[in-house]
Amino acid sequence: MNPTHSNLDRDLRLAARALARGNLVHAYGHCSVRLDRQHFLVCAAKPMGTIGSGEAGTVVAIDGALPEGVLGEVRIHQAIYRLRSDVGAVARIMPPQTMLLSLLRRTVRPRHGFGAYFAPQPPLWEDPRLLRDDAAALKLAEQLGPSNAIVMRANGAVVVGADLVEAVALSWFLEEAARVETALANLKADGEETLLTPDETKARQVTAGRVYERMWDYLTHGDPELIAG
Repeated sequence: MNPTHSNLDRDLRLAARALARGNLVHAYGHCSVRLDRQHFLVCAAKPMGTIGSGEAGTVVAIDGALPEGVLGEVRIHQAIYRLRSDVGAVARIMPPQTMLLSLLRRTVRPRHGFGAYFAPQPPLWEDPRLLRDDAAALKLAEQLGPSNAIVMRANGAVVVGADLVEAVALSWFLEEAARVETALANLKADGEETLLTPDETKARQVTAGRVYERMWDYLTHGDPELIAG
């Protein structure tokens, strides 16, 4: 692995542990970062919060069979990288409030700032089964379209970003938007009257001011590889 890829490997470990620290994954979940037009690096196939300092990920070809030991759902990453040249990182997450909404076949809507990043709302993948074949992975990537995220009914979500910082931040934004959505539903106040207007939504979709970077700093704070480095 060249030095540039080595740096991405460290950042991928930081991302994996950040997602675990944010309660966005548990025993299951994985994340990856694009290396070049034909390859990406996926984190070690283990609970993301347990990935140790220096523990290498696996290089995966965007086209072709998965390497031995790589989780079957990493096909999702392959399909998304193939269809979306703008995507530099993918996070397969298990956020609890997002999962709860998905059981009702609902996804977040722009009711506050964090929800605005997914306007009008993430698509819903209806099939609750584990996704472990190439044809289904391609269909999911096609349904994702230009969105930042797709919610999988009873099975978590997939979030994409231009890089790991954006993918991790958007993963947290998605779950926070779902928390607001479920809280409003409990208050019976989740109707059209609570939505941001189109102008308000657009105004809240800002990335200036290190919006993504500050969330990355928050979720990676105290990571052992940052302390050691």
